[in-house]
Amino acid sequence: MSNFWSWYIIVLTVVFLVLITWLLFATRKGQKPDQTTQTMGHAYDGIEEYDNPLPRWWFMLFVATLVFTVIYLILYPGMGKFPGVLGWTQVNQYEREVERAEARFEPIYAKYRDMSIADVARDEEARRIGQRLFATNCSVCHGSDARGAYGFPNLTDNDWLWGGEPEQILTTLRQGRQATMAAWLPVIGEDGVRATAAYVRSLSGLETEGGDLERGKQIFATNCVACHGPEGKGNHLLGAPNLTDDVWLYGSSTMQVEHTIRAGRNGNMPSQAHLGDDKLHMLAAYVYSLSLEDK
Repeated sequence: MSNFWSWYIIVLTVVFLVLITWLLFATRKGQKPDQTTQTMGHAYDGIEEYDNPLPRWWFMLFVATLVFTVIYLILYPGMGKFPGVLGWTQVNQYEREVERAEARFEPIYAKYRDMSIADVARDEEARRIGQRLFATNCSVCHGSDARGAYGFPNLTDNDWLWGGEPEQILTTLRQGRQATMAAWLPVIGEDGVRATAAYVRSLSGLETEGGDLERGKQIFATNCVACHGPEGKGNHLLGAPNLTDDVWLYGSSTMQVEHTIRAGRNGNMPSQAHLGDDKLHMLAAYVYSLSLEDK
């Protein structure tokens, strides 16, 4: 904040406090605390408003709020760049709360720190901790049940873009992932898009009536095998999906597959490294545990 805006806020704050204080006492001055028969000079439905002063307790409550305001602005930030005599900041308070939380939960995390992710995944208490971490940090994309949504992978089905082994999951959480599916329309044309979509859908046993499967197979062999492999089973190193298992991140309809090939796709999994190694360890174990029944 510049000095100009700092002083702008300070001056406005002081001026308004002074004006409010003056208004409070000026309207109180000269009024008797006793009730009066004098009215405000208007009536509504036969009801007249008396010109009585505020009750003393109400007036003193206003005074107390003004005193509280002055004390608060002296102790805490609120007057431009003035930090307050206590030196309180949101950052300092957050850091203190984090330190207290880490001290409290350190013994819990220490219990699992030296265990393998696979072993942690089989511990009921650890899974409960991991579930809370997942709900806080991952459910907004993958859903509270971890079954994903359009464009967000299902984490319970043992179908993994980047690999589902413990260390692979941990790497995904720590580093994040950036997946890119190139747009192929400029290369293969609209007829090529339709033929390739038909062939790709056929790999999962879906109906492909009217599709030129032979041409689609040729285009796939020329342009797609580098990522998806000659059999279309994908590549965990590249995040290329398996096209033969009937699991579709962006939908399996002819229109959806054609759009994927035509325009490409871009997926981003943000890094969760800010959670720290201990929480990542627990979170990776929980995610791993979601598909243990399918392993």
